[in-house]
Amino acid sequence: MAKINPYLNFLGNTEEAFNFYKSVFGGEFLVLQRFKDTPHGDSMSAEDKERIMHVALMVGDNMLMGTDVLESAGQTLTFGNHLSIAIAPESIEETNAIFNGLAAGAQVEVPLEKMFWGATFGMLTDKFGVKWMVNYDENQK
Repeated sequence: MAKINPYLNFLGNTEEAFNFYKSVFGGEFLVLQRFKDTPHGDSMSAEDKERIMHVALMVGDNMLMGTDVLESAGQTLTFGNHLSIAIAPESIEETNAIFNGLAAGAQVEVPLEKMFWGATFGMLTDKFGVKWMVNYDENQK
């Protein structure tokens, strides 16, 4: 079965965002490539050369990936509520650690608590504008 891996776009702060996610989830970057390392890197501004062309961080068995949108290349980005990343931790301890980590500087829409469907659930928009849903269901093991 194919895996689904979220790919996030940012306006110049991909590296900051992914260092934050790495501090929450742990692990190491599988890839961290800057635009200066691409075939067209020489023709870019000094600022764009240092931006992130591609980054990948393993989160459990999934890969979280991202890039910087280059406005100088005519790319645009609009953050909205059309995408959330749902994560299913394997323990209540991991649930608390992930939610509390992501909550730093975040807007918490639903505090982490036991829900009517039996799971511990919380929802927030992190300080980078990314929506997260954390759902731990101890009966889904």
